[in-house]
Formats: sequence, structure tokens, C-alpha cells
Amino acid sequence: MLEIKNLVKKYGDFTAVDDVSFHIKRGDIFGFLGPNGAGKTTTIKMLTGLLKPTSGEIIMNGIDLLACEENFKNARRVIGYIPDSPNVYEKLTGWEFLKFVCDIFERDWAESKTVASEFLKRFNIFKDADALIETYSHGMRQKLVFTSALIHRPELIIVDEPMIGLDPKNVKVVKQIFREIASGGGTIFLSTHTLSVAEEMCSQIAIIFHGRIIALDEVEKIKKYVDQSGESGVAGKNLEEVFLKLTEESEEEN
Repeated sequence: MLEIKNLVKKYGDFTAVDDVSFHIKRGDIFGFLGPNGAGKTTTIKMLTGLLKPTSGEIIMNGIDLLACEENFKNARRVIGYIPDSPNVYEKLTGWEFLKFVCDIFERDWAESKTVASEFLKRFNIFKDADALIETYSHGMRQKLVFTSALIHRPELIIVDEPMIGLDPKNVKVVKQIFREIASGGGTIFLSTHTLSVAEEMCSQIAIIFHGRIIALDEVEKIKKYVDQSGESGVAGKNLEEVFLKLTEESEEEN
């Protein structure tokens, strides 16, 4: 579904993303982890076309997205992006915002409204869709952004910190929606600091630190990386403990 080859992003002498490579199969939920400043958001912006890489390749469904602007334009039609901050037009109602997004993707509104209604009901904000967004809480805005990202039934969903502002009930709803999308052949790229969510949801995980991938594998196999250090009692540790161990070791190497 998605293949990243030797992706690099430089700002002058500073390298924010340094030779990053990975691939994601269709139907996978892929976790992208790292501390603040590690290069996660920069990578996401390149995947969504918001930033142009310094070098490297982004291949989606066998198509090189960086070969020409038309490739990326077509790819955006099948990508859903959920940023870490729910930026929306406050003077629109929920329905007006969703129709605006629908028009951007050039989708039929009658069909898309049916899809949107389903998600609004699951998030328990259907009754608020006629209200101005400026009256929404942060959590309500986040749920509206979720709905807008799913309205065109994307093949690839790129999510940056999806659980911010959501209560436990709606976190459960999001998890279930992601599982349903993946089981239906959709693909989720999930960047999060909530390691318990990554451990529970993801089939494969990459850990990025100082712009470089320091671990890339299935969760249980990544835990075994730490076993190789010879530390006693590591077996059975959760992802949070392993994450901290790996990033500490990488910091010492630098």
C-alpha cells in the first residue's frame, strides 16, 4: 500500500528526517512512534504532501508520488488525514464543514452525507451537526475532523495523535473504527505517544529518534531487541518500557 524509501528532509544544515525507509501492507495498522522532535510530524507532512522531501521516494499503490504533482494530487483523493490539532472553520456548521470537505474531494454529497451521518452518530455528535463549530468543545471538533477524514472512504488514513481530547468512550469508538477499516482492506498510519494504544492496535511499529528509524518490526519482536542487550528480566515488558530503553540507548550512542 505504502512504501517509503530513503526519505530525507533537511532544513539548512539540520536533518529532521534522515534516510527513513519502511513499507506498510494493505490492511495493516502501522504505528509510528518517537519522542517530541524525533521527526514524526515532519514525516507525516511529507506523506500528505504538505512538505516536499529533500530526497527519497514515496510510493503508494506502486505509483511514485514525487514523480509529478499530478500523482500526489490523485493520491490525496484516497488519503484521509487526521492532524493532532482539529483546525476547522468556526463560522460553519458541522454539516457545512463536512459538505465543504466533500466538495474538495469531488464526491457526491447525498452519498457522503449518509457516510458522515453514520460516524456522527457513532461519535454522538449527530444532534450537534447543525450548530456552529465555534460552539463545539475540543473533543467535539476532534470527532468532526475524524468524520471529515473518513467521509470519502479513504484507502489510507494518516493519523497524528488521534486520541487527544477524546474521552474513554470515544477512544473505544475510534479503536473499533480503525479495526473495521483495516479488516475491510484499508490501511492506517498511526502516529501516537499513547504507547498502550500502539501496542494494542498495531501489527507493525517503527520507532524514530533524531530523525532515524531505530526499530522496525512487530511489537513482540521489538521487545526482543532489548533482550539482546543481556538485561535480565526483560521478557514480558510492555512497549512503554521497551520504547524508553531503546531511545535511552540511542541517546547514549549519539
